[in-house]
Amino acid sequence: MTSNESFLIDHQESSCRFIVPNSQAVLEYQLSADKSRVDFNRTFVPNDMRGSGAAQALVSAGLRWAREEQLTIEASCWYVDKFLNRKSSQTKQP
Repeated sequence: MTSNESFLIDHQESSCRFIVPNSQAVLEYQLSADKSRVDFNRTFVPNDMRGSGAAQALVSAGLRWAREEQLTIEASCWYVDKFLNRKSSQTKQP
């Protein structure tokens, strides 16, 4: 279990997901057959948690794990894709 700001994030590898315990907040992913690529394919945060930073905490934990595992990162989930593009544009600024 990792901590990200005010959220504890649990990586449930057997279910291919990151969760905020005791809630429905989740980041789901799929590994390629050769386990060299990860596709983050779904983020969900319930209405009562929206705007709290839960989605960002989930995505940050997922991306940190993927980088530690040296996986090629793909994002079919629009939120993860937006997050990746935002981070990419921040690192390209002079």
